[in-house]
Amino acid sequence: MEKILVGLKRVVDYNVRVRVKSDGSGVETDGVKMSINPFDEIALEEALRIKERGDAEEVIVVSIGTSEAQQQLRTGLAMGADRAILVESDEPVDTLSGAKIFKALVEREQPGLVLLGKQAIDNDNIQTGQMLAALWGRPQATFASGVALNGDKATVTREVDVGLELIEVDLPAVITVDLRLNEARYVKLPDIMKAKKKPLDTIPIAEFAVEPTSKLTDISYDSPEQRQKGIMVNDVAGLVAALKEKGLL
Repeated sequence: MEKILVGLKRVVDYNVRVRVKSDGSGVETDGVKMSINPFDEIALEEALRIKERGDAEEVIVVSIGTSEAQQQLRTGLAMGADRAILVESDEPVDTLSGAKIFKALVEREQPGLVLLGKQAIDNDNIQTGQMLAALWGRPQATFASGVALNGDKATVTREVDVGLELIEVDLPAVITVDLRLNEARYVKLPDIMKAKKKPLDTIPIAEFAVEPTSKLTDISYDSPEQRQKGIMVNDVAGLVAALKEKGLL
């Protein structure tokens, strides 16, 4: 195939302890380390491996967000992507609007495969890939822990509740990936320097005729309750008494 399109979302780094703003209006991001969504990073790694095997000619990374998302796109370019596209929006973009933007980019770039993370760790919606496949009218394979390409078909191992499921889809298709698919490569300094010379196109969201609005309204955010300390019991009778005291028996 000629092209693989990979989505990269800018999120709070998974190693950072998430803090709610003092006014409860959202999650604190000022001065917080931001990174590529971990599932998206694995999607990019798989695209790069497919290209290195000779099954694709170009890997394009895409992000939707503010100009700050260029940082994550540059990281994707340093990992090995050939070029990047930023759809710039100062307002948050809901899942359906994001899928519509990806659909427009698919029509523009005509990729043979779209790889996305199965979910983003900021909102856990698990919807973008499925919506894109529906809008595009192409097959989808979600929760992939194995991907093998054979001509115009892809064999995908899916992680499901009862174990693993093996399916075959026609290409072009949308595949969303799980954590067990691979381990993303480390970015080296020479690759970071090379990435600065790779093309990164910025497109205003207005070009896509998509309103960056959501039908959902966040009322407030709260931190989870602190976990209570455990207690030690001497025997089964003490355990039963403790459980009854907490109303669990």
